Amino acid sequence: QVQLVESGGGLVQAGGSLRLSCAASGRTFSVYGMGYFRQPPGKEREFVAAIKWSGGNTYYADSVKGRFTISRDNAKNTVYLQMNSLKPEDTAVYYCAAASYDSSWPFNHRAYAYWGQGTQVTVSS
Repeated sequence: QVQLVESGGGLVQAGGSLRLSCAASGRTFSVYGMGYFRQPPGKEREFVAAIKWSGGNTYYADSVKGRFTISRDNAKNTVYLQMNSLKPEDTAVYYCAAASYDSSWPFNHRAYAYWGQGTQVTVSS
């Protein structure tokens, strides 16, 4: 089992920045990659960004490219999502997730076996 604890959400004005953190514990040696998904109000969960645990390859949704950066600290078993130039449409509950190897990684939420509790990000206009 892998446990994920998220932090860093909040309320910010449009154009502002936030950094989300996701600390992993447990069987972290089994993690192939980690990602962030978000669920806006009344909408389905959508892919935001992902990072391969070994090698650090990164992947982004088109809607956040150039504004969001995902990174990892292997020593701390922690993944970060730096969100800049936030827009009201970025408002959502953000979920951190961890996956063992799966051919549908990183874009399909079904590839992820472990999920954090979610953190609310609200961007006001």
